[in-house]
Amino acid sequence: MRFLVDAMLGKLARWLRLLGYDAEYGRDASDDELLERARSEDRLLLTSDVELFRRALHSGVKAFLVKGSTEEERLAQLASKLGVKLEVDLKRSRCPKCNSPVVEVPKEAVRGLVPEGSWSRYDRFWRCTGCGQVYWQGSHWANIEAVLSRARKLASRAR
Repeated sequence: MRFLVDAMLGKLARWLRLLGYDAEYGRDASDDELLERARSEDRLLLTSDVELFRRALHSGVKAFLVKGSTEEERLAQLASKLGVKLEVDLKRSRCPKCNSPVVEVPKEAVRGLVPEGSWSRYDRFWRCTGCGQVYWQGSHWANIEAVLSRARKLASRAR
């Protein structure tokens, strides 16, 4: 599943990328540009804009109206309605910043690219094949897992 996410759902795009989904983010695109891009790239347009959603449906563009006021609610909706898997698979994850694949790299390859404390504390690192950003499962990982756990609970109630 490939997504095009409108400007109102930027955080959701980052979450989808972390989960391994190809999620382009149309931050500065007009509605017309979003519709054309979704059509030409065969992407599912994710929007919380009712008017854009209606326009997409009327023009034959695949679209999904995202509801919810929290990321957990939005992720749960995508899981229950579209089958989005709410599990991080680090072999499939994409860069939250640029949407390129991330690959595991040897620890030594990121020396000097990450804070010294993180480099000495952690053994596994991933690097974006596009922008070069380096990732590791630091203290923020517990927060990621907590959000996904809450989203899974909401999704299971919705089924």
